[in-house]
Amino acid sequence: MTQGPLTTEAGAPVADNQNSETAGVGGPVLVQDQLLLEKLAHFNRERIPERVVHARGAGAYGTFTVTADVTPYTRAAFLSEVGKRTETFLRFSTVAGNLGAADAVRDPRGWALKFYTEEGNYDLVGNNTPVFFIKDAIKFPDFIHTQKRDPYTGSTEADNVWDFWSLSPESTHQVTWLFGDRGIPASYRHMNGYGSHTYQWNNEAGEVFWVKYHFKTDQGIKNLTQEEADRLAGADPDSHQRDLRQAIERGEFPSWTVQVQIMPAADAATYRFNPFDLTKVWPHEDYPPIEIGRLELNRNPQNIFAEVEQSIFSPAHFVPGIGPSPDKMLQGRLFAYGDAHRYRVGINADHLPVNRPHATEARTNSRDGFLYDGRHGGAKNYEPNSFGGPAQTGRPLWQPYDGFGGGTGNHPAPVHAEDDDFVQAGNLYRLMADDERERLVANLAGFIAQVSREDIVERAIGNFRSADEDFGKRLEAAVQALRG
Repeated sequence: MTQGPLTTEAGAPVADNQNSETAGVGGPVLVQDQLLLEKLAHFNRERIPERVVHARGAGAYGTFTVTADVTPYTRAAFLSEVGKRTETFLRFSTVAGNLGAADAVRDPRGWALKFYTEEGNYDLVGNNTPVFFIKDAIKFPDFIHTQKRDPYTGSTEADNVWDFWSLSPESTHQVTWLFGDRGIPASYRHMNGYGSHTYQWNNEAGEVFWVKYHFKTDQGIKNLTQEEADRLAGADPDSHQRDLRQAIERGEFPSWTVQVQIMPAADAATYRFNPFDLTKVWPHEDYPPIEIGRLELNRNPQNIFAEVEQSIFSPAHFVPGIGPSPDKMLQGRLFAYGDAHRYRVGINADHLPVNRPHATEARTNSRDGFLYDGRHGGAKNYEPNSFGGPAQTGRPLWQPYDGFGGGTGNHPAPVHAEDDDFVQAGNLYRLMADDERERLVANLAGFIAQVSREDIVERAIGNFRSADEDFGKRLEAAVQALRG
C-alpha cells in the first residue's frame, strides 16, 4: 500500500534519494543539495545521551486492574474500586551496563512503572530486589562510579567494586541477593518487581500509612546460572528484550500479582528496623503482603527510541493519596530522576506521547524551551489569573509527617532496636538451602578473587562473616582456593 511520495522534513517531495547533487558528472557535491545536508545533519543527531544508569532496557504497555478494596488506606482514584483498570507502561532495565550491553548479566533489574491515571501520571520506580546497596543518596554517585568503567583502565575493576562494598557494610544485604540464585533472571517475565522504597498512602480521612509494593510474577521465578548467562550474553545480547517482545507478539501476555505491605504510621518510630532504610526489608511475619491488583503487559511499543529510550519516570510523580517517605535514598531520587530527564531528553520531555498523561490533561504555566509544541495557544502563563486559567486545589497530595524532632543537619538515620548492616543479610543466607549457599559462595568468590589487594579481600569477606559465621568461613576458603 503506497503512502505517498518521500518528502523532506518540511514536506516537499524528494526527486532523487539515491544520488547527491554535483557540479557535473563526477564533480564535487553542491552545498545547495539541502536533502543531503538535512539527512546527514539529522543522522548526526539521532542519538540523545544514554541514561547514566539503567541505559539498557525494554518496555511494554499494559493494564493494571484493582482486585481488592484499598480505600481504607488510600484515596488514589485509580485504586478506588475493585475492577478498575488503568493503562500502564513498564520499562525494565539493567543498572550498570551501557546502551549496547548484554541483557543476561549479574546486575539488578530496574522496574519503572507508569500508571496513566485520571489524576495524572503516577510513576513507581524500583528494582527486581526489595533492597538496595546504600541507604543515602549522597553516596549514589560514588557507588555508581565503582560499577562503571575506571577512568584510567577504561574497564570495570573488581578492586573498585569490592573496595567500596567492603567499606560500605550496608551493602552486604543487597550483595547477598545479587550473588544468590536470583542475581541473573532468565527473562524480564520471570522475575518479581518491587517498589523497594517505602511510600506514604493516605485516605480520605487523612490517616497515614507506610507501604511497600511487591509485584509477584505469575510466570514463576526462573534464573540463569553464571555459566548459562555467560553463554547467553555472548550468543544473544538482546535475549531479555527479545523474549519480552516475542511473548507479547504471541499473545502470551506476562502478568504480575500486585501486593502491598501496609504499616500504620504510628508503628514506624518503634519498629525494630528503620522502616525507611532501603537496605532493609519488612519481614512478612510483621506486615503480611496483601494482594491489591494484577498487572498485565499486552502491547509492544511501535518505536523503541520514541517510546522506550525517550520514556521518563520519576518517583516525584505522585497522585492524590500517595506520597514520599523520609527514606533518604527516595528523597534524593525525587530530585535526581527529573533532573536527569531534563538534561537527557529536554525540558519538554513530559509532552512526548509516552510520557504525557493519557487519562487526563496536563495544565501548567510552563512555556517554551526546545521542542515546545505550542499546546497552550494564547492562554495566560501565570497564576492566579482572572482569565479562566487553572488554579490550585488547596489539598496536598500527601499528608505531612512529623515525629522527626531536632534541628537540621547532616544526621545519620535513627537507630532502631535491631538495626545493623548485617542481620538481614544473615537471615537471607540462613533461609537458603545448602545448594543455594554453595552457588552464592561460588559466585562471590569468583568475583572477590579478582581483587588485587589482600586488605580489600579480607574486608569484603569480613562483612559476610559478620552476617553469618559459616557464610564468612565458606567464602574465605573458596576465595583462598581460587587465589592459590
